[in-house]
Amino acid sequence: MAETLLEFPCAFPLKIMGRTQDGFAQAVLEVVLRHAPDFDSASMEMRASRQGNYLSLTCVVNATSREQLDALYRELSAHPQVVMVL
Repeated sequence: MAETLLEFPCAFPLKIMGRTQDGFAQAVLEVVLRHAPDFDSASMEMRASRQGNYLSLTCVVNATSREQLDALYRELSAHPQVVMVL
């Protein structure tokens, strides 16, 4: 049985949430580009929460392997400005 249900390469959406603060989107973008250098930063979607306290970023990366996604997820989750990664 395969370890993953994903077939690579594939477009893989990541939703990253954090508190609304200066530099949050840029910090997330830097991490994403480290793991997916072909990511088009212009395609990042941003959505503020109703109260404006949180910012949700959606990045659809060109995933080439399970290891790439795991490393990206780990680095984003460990980032001090990131609250949650889905």
